[in-house]
Amino acid sequence: MSLDTADWQKEQETIREWESLQAQPENKNEPITLGQACENFLVDVRSRGLSNCTIYKYNLLSNRMEDFAKRKGLRYLKELDLPILDQFRSEWKEGPRSTLKKLERLKAFLRFCERRKWIDTSPATYMKAPKVTNCPTLPFTREEMMKILVALDEYANRAGAACGQRLRAFVLLLRYSGMRIGDAVQCGPDRLKGNKLFLYTQKTGVPVRCILPDFVVREIEAAPKRSEHFLFWSGESKLHTAVGVLQQSLQTFFSLAGVSGGHAHRFRDTFAVELLLTGVPLDRVSVLLGHQSIRVTERHYAPWTRSRQEQLEADLQRAWGEDPIALMQTKGTPGVHGRREQIN
Repeated sequence: MSLDTADWQKEQETIREWESLQAQPENKNEPITLGQACENFLVDVRSRGLSNCTIYKYNLLSNRMEDFAKRKGLRYLKELDLPILDQFRSEWKEGPRSTLKKLERLKAFLRFCERRKWIDTSPATYMKAPKVTNCPTLPFTREEMMKILVALDEYANRAGAACGQRLRAFVLLLRYSGMRIGDAVQCGPDRLKGNKLFLYTQKTGVPVRCILPDFVVREIEAAPKRSEHFLFWSGESKLHTAVGVLQQSLQTFFSLAGVSGGHAHRFRDTFAVELLLTGVPLDRVSVLLGHQSIRVTERHYAPWTRSRQEQLEADLQRAWGEDPIALMQTKGTPGVHGRREQIN
């Protein structure tokens, strides 16, 4: 059936609208059920081309919401008023940051329902976000990175040569590409051309690539691949499961290396901070990290403050070392006050 338009975006919006109407009740007078609303919402989420990780989180929220409604004897979407949502949130056991993210997903779901006129207004609008204390992760120090590299050999002796080679390649990929662990797990051999690693395509259609050091390329090429299409994933399990397995392997490895507080995202922090300390502008680092705007980069990398302050102190020390007045004072030459006394 022709949609009578050459605009691809309008076509996709029309198709999503049709798909969202499929699960609506046949009786137009009957309110839509919570299950039908969740089903329509997940159809829309999948059709928008979001990442598998994001889809998984929306699906998890939907399942928990339906389970809560079943326990409370709720059937229709309109029964989700503010007091009920407060009860639903009271069952969340995550920390403030995770609770904030889950609340954002809940609000996105109810905005979706509001725009389709299934509810008059979203009750989640009046739910206040939890107070989140900004506790940013710090990058690995160079001493910690040396411990990590040394421990990779010991890990290979314990886990086997193949597992050791694969983990070494995975760690180096995280450190020198700045990729998130989920993206690194999905990385395939076709994304690496010489020393250029394809990261993602910008909204403008321009591909973003990262130049990897030669030794990192050699390690990646030498590591046994898990499958034809992926370097570190068989492709048979769910992505979330594969990420969990590698996270567990990294925790075991960090314990072996004697690095406290280690986790995959700190490699991403290290990638960004090392670039900044060598003078790479923040906006370029933001592009490599795949952030939507430079504000996201600034907000998520508050730990740079300490490193930046250390660099500023070193710059000032170097500047004072070349200052003529400071040099005269250091050498014992009469300074400004001494000259004034001589004149008087």
